[in-house]
Amino acid sequence: MDREQGRLLLQGVGLFKGLSREALDDVLDAGRRHRIAKGDVLFRQADPPEAFYVLVYGRVKVTQDTPDGQQVVVRFIGPGEMMGCVAVCGGNGYPGTATAVEDSLAIRWTAGAIAGLMQRHPTIAMNALGAVGGRLQEAQERIREMSTEKVERRIAHALLRLVRQAGRRVERGVEINFPISRQDIAEMTGTTLHTVSRTLSAWESQGLIEGGRQRVVVRNPHGLVTIAEDL
Repeated sequence: MDREQGRLLLQGVGLFKGLSREALDDVLDAGRRHRIAKGDVLFRQADPPEAFYVLVYGRVKVTQDTPDGQQVVVRFIGPGEMMGCVAVCGGNGYPGTATAVEDSLAIRWTAGAIAGLMQRHPTIAMNALGAVGGRLQEAQERIREMSTEKVERRIAHALLRLVRQAGRRVERGVEINFPISRQDIAEMTGTTLHTVSRTLSAWESQGLIEGGRQRVVVRNPHGLVTIAEDL
C-alpha cells in the first residue's frame, strides 16, 4: 500500500473525515502496519486499550464474553473499518476480543499517538464523538432486536447486515464474502446452533439462501427483508 492508497483508505474512515492531505500524511506517519494471521487475537476483552486500528484488508471478528460464560459476536470488521475505538476515547479496557478470521493487515496507532494527533488536528477529536455515537446507536439497535424480535427475524437481520457489509454479487445471488459459520450466526443473534441450523435449512429449501462450508449465498434478498421486517 503506497501513500496515495493510504490517504484514500483513511478518507473513508469516520475518524479521519475532513482532514487535509497534509493531515492525512501526518496520520499515516504516526501509524504502523500490523499483520494478523488467521486465528490470531489482535486484542482481548478487558485488556488495557493500548492501540487503535484500521483494517486494510482481511476480516476480523469481535466477540464479547458475558458474565454467565456465553460468547456473543458483536460485529465483523471489514476493510476500511475501525477497531479498538476505546483507545481513542480513553476507556478502561477493550469491550471485546478481536480475532482475525482471515489473514489480515491493519494500520495500528498507539493510544499516545492518537492523543497527539487529536491535539494537532482537532477534527479527529470531533469525529471521534460521531464515531462513538454511531457504535452506540448500532448497539442499541442490536439490544432492541434481541429483546423484542422473534429469532427468525433476528437471523434475517443478521444476514442482511452481513450482506450490506460484505456482499459480493455472484451468479446465484449475493455471497457473504468471508468465512462465517452457523455458530457465528447463533452468537450474533443470541440463539442456539440448533435453532440457526433448523432455520437456515428451512430457508434453503424455500430458495432464500444457499449454504456451504462457512459460506452463505443469499439467493432472495427481498424474501429475507420480508422476514426481517415482518411484512
